Amino acid sequence: MTAVYGFDLTFGNKMKNKGTDCLRVIILVLFCSLTTNATFAAFPVYVDGQALPSLAPMLGKSMPAVVNISTTKNVQLRENPLLRDPFFRHFFQLPQQQRRQQKNSLGSGVIIDSQKGYVLTNNHVIDKADKIMVTLNDGRQLSATLLGTDPEADVAVIQIRAEGLTELPIADSNKLKVGDFVVAIGNPFGLGQTVTSGIISALGRTGLGIEGYEDFIQTDASINPGNSGGALVNLRGEFIGMNTAILAPSGGNVGIGFAIPANMVITLKNSLVEHGEVRRGLLGVTTQNLTPELIKAFDLKNTNGVVVSRVEANSAAAKAGIEPGDIMVSLNGEKIKSSHQIRNIIGLLQIGDKANIKLIRGNEQKSVLAIIGKPQLTQISGDKFHSALKGTILSDTGKEQIEGVIFLKIDANSSAWQHGLRPSDIIVSANRYRIRNLGQLKKIVDQRRELLINIQRGSEAFFLVLK
Repeated sequence: MTAVYGFDLTFGNKMKNKGTDCLRVIILVLFCSLTTNATFAAFPVYVDGQALPSLAPMLGKSMPAVVNISTTKNVQLRENPLLRDPFFRHFFQLPQQQRRQQKNSLGSGVIIDSQKGYVLTNNHVIDKADKIMVTLNDGRQLSATLLGTDPEADVAVIQIRAEGLTELPIADSNKLKVGDFVVAIGNPFGLGQTVTSGIISALGRTGLGIEGYEDFIQTDASINPGNSGGALVNLRGEFIGMNTAILAPSGGNVGIGFAIPANMVITLKNSLVEHGEVRRGLLGVTTQNLTPELIKAFDLKNTNGVVVSRVEANSAAAKAGIEPGDIMVSLNGEKIKSSHQIRNIIGLLQIGDKANIKLIRGNEQKSVLAIIGKPQLTQISGDKFHSALKGTILSDTGKEQIEGVIFLKIDANSSAWQHGLRPSDIIVSANRYRIRNLGQLKKIVDQRRELLINIQRGSEAFFLVLK
């Protein structure tokens, strides 16, 4: 028997009292009438003669500009060290070819130039891919070419060749405000193109440890694995950011997603298209955020800015006259609030660009002009430091945010390669001492001893013992 608010709605039952039956029918009709009117009052079809607002018209124009990206990567499987011994392989008649496994991954991309076929995505979506395939909204599948990538900001540009492409218009992300409505478009979990909506929860998020350069838009629009590289758009369908990461302690969406602002993405895209890489220079300073103790110690009235703790010799900052203890308060007209902010601003400048800096020194306010310089990197053969590093080429990282010694090249037949070292690995400590440059590594390493090194590889870190 089915009952609603105590009314018997079962039809075909035989009632003893026909008067009661009639009364129940009348009450039921009135009830249905009232609930129907209430339903239409809560969800009107028209308001003042206008149809209900919908995102469908905007999405109809925007969704064709967002693509699904799939990649294929051949990965060498790790083998037992004995299998790398030529005598062992010959004795047991094992094949010489290395075992490989094919890995596939999915992500999203945004067409920002329909004529040239430029597609923006995240570096981690296409990193080390042997094959990149793009699926358009209309179902067409196209092979893509990698034009350039910037791992530190997690941005990449690929190119496709096709007619009838749709591009997204670009908005000025500097004009965004917390509370603005946004829509995320992407390919979560490989389900196909999906749309979610929300608001901008915060702006200028830094210090998350997700990328080397961070200035994220935070949004509560649902972003999940596979959304990476997709578009965050405003209600006009304009590109305001590239969906990049989520904060998901439980492994699922918790309403905290991050997107790289459009202005930052487009600046990097221009450099990647022109040079195939981002040619970052160095200002040559190390800074730290102001604390209440430092504000008091420097007798500052303005709490904005950062204090310069170190100036590299012969750097752009040194040539501009910047000194340790200076308080940097603005850079190229932008007020400085944190060290992360300086790193982001400098990270978007090219070698030879100007940096107009306002600073406080004692009771004086000064303005200086620095010309962003080219990192002076020295390349040294690894065997100059330790015999276990024979077949490698080492250099200073040339990065203000990641100090250490980087492997530029590693011979695939070298002992270092056999131990698992790879190009772009960074030595951050040796024999338990912190390493910032080649000079420090030279002082610490002893050819007669085992070499214990701490390696940083992207977001991972591990120790190795070399003999």
